[in-house]
Amino acid sequence: MPRILIMEDDPQQSRLMRRLLEHAGHQVTIAEDGESGLRSALAAVPDLILLDMGLPDLDGQTVAGLLKGSSLLTHVPVVAVTAWPQDVAADMARAYGCDGYLSKPISARRFAEQLAAYMTS
Repeated sequence: MPRILIMEDDPQQSRLMRRLLEHAGHQVTIAEDGESGLRSALAAVPDLILLDMGLPDLDGQTVAGLLKGSSLLTHVPVVAVTAWPQDVAADMARAYGCDGYLSKPISARRFAEQLAAYMTS
């Protein structure tokens, strides 16, 4: 069962993502800020990390850098989840070291399909 870590401070967004991912057969962990997300990722290395770029304690660029800088996590795909305009989101996610991005609000119909491209196991 693929393990996905969601780093998201908006309870509605995290509940929706969790529900969709669990329905698709994934094991989901939620962290509401960057610090707890980093601890969770290091404690149980996930197969995919969904990173809200606007966390309350650490900015997305810092979190992405710390995730990708860890020898334990460097192979784990990190997907930015952002409300940035689409013309900016791809460039910013790439510049921050993310493997891709998803725009908010997420599409309930296409969410699992969008993430399948990033799954490594």
